[in-house]
Amino acid sequence: MGKVLMKGNEVIAEAAVHAGCKYFFGYPITPQSELVAYMARRLPEVGGLFLQAESEIAAINMVYGAAGTGVRVMTSSSSPGFSLKQEGISYLVGSELPALICNIVRGGPGLGNIQPAQSDYFQVTKGGGHGDYNIPVLAPASLQEIVELTQDAFDIADRYRTPVILMGDGMLGQMMEPVEFREREKALIDEKEWATTGTRGDGGPRIITSLELDAESLEQRNWKLQKKFATIKENEVRYETYQVDDADYIMVAYGTVARIAMNSINQARQKGVKVGLIRPISLWPFPEKPFIETRDQVKAFISVEMSAGQMIEDVRLAVNGHAPVDFFGRTGGVVPTQEEIYDKIMTVAGGVNV
Repeated sequence: MGKVLMKGNEVIAEAAVHAGCKYFFGYPITPQSELVAYMARRLPEVGGLFLQAESEIAAINMVYGAAGTGVRVMTSSSSPGFSLKQEGISYLVGSELPALICNIVRGGPGLGNIQPAQSDYFQVTKGGGHGDYNIPVLAPASLQEIVELTQDAFDIADRYRTPVILMGDGMLGQMMEPVEFREREKALIDEKEWATTGTRGDGGPRIITSLELDAESLEQRNWKLQKKFATIKENEVRYETYQVDDADYIMVAYGTVARIAMNSINQARQKGVKVGLIRPISLWPFPEKPFIETRDQVKAFISVEMSAGQMIEDVRLAVNGHAPVDFFGRTGGVVPTQEEIYDKIMTVAGGVNV
């Protein structure tokens, strides 16, 4: 299969099918409704099951049920709908069930609008439901990267028995680019002996639950989960750097904002201002290493986001006071332009419109 021109939402769906996902439970909401529509048509073609639930709450609990049988399953939504899924997501984590959850972010708070945003960063990286937990979060910047990260997400989910979030903004879901679905070696996952597929009398009952009424027992389960989160932090950090080796200033951006920021960086370098970029690909675990390696050589970091300032908190923690951390953001669904980001670079560098 060669390159095909597709919309971002449809790329996520097709990549999931290539990863072996045959079960989808969801509910349409702009700007990710094309993903739901694509799955409705595509899954019957591969012997799968599509079901439009009566609500986002119902959808995430259907995912819980399917995940309990060990199959590859996913759901998708956009910000207000994703908020409704939080209780079910906490249940998935507590029960250690693998699944892919896609959030194509739109402007908020409240019902907001259908324009692209990154203002769900706190919700996805800090544990949007109750309890002490984290979820791996992958943030692609291009449609080809969606292909790779969607398939990676299913592998990570199975490897650690955890839900994984794929997060993009509305622009990423709606844009069209040529993509290629390359054949890749399937991850070797041990037989899911925990799955509730029946023992046929060959073993004891298989029980999946997050309920533990004894406080000390629940504490032990929490420490077990924390140990797993630590392993994920050690093994699943992903990031990209751009022109950081000689940089006096480093921008930090993810998703489509990082693509815009790269053009601003090139524009600034043409004026003699040495700027680089750190692009987190895994939002959790957050990539601390590139900050540790550069924070003593640069004059300032600039976090650029489609939010009022959320990722900047993780940037500040990673920089740990070794350099100033500045911020530029647009919110409410407004996309920052190349010129705006360039002007911010020049202001921080002390050379406005040089």
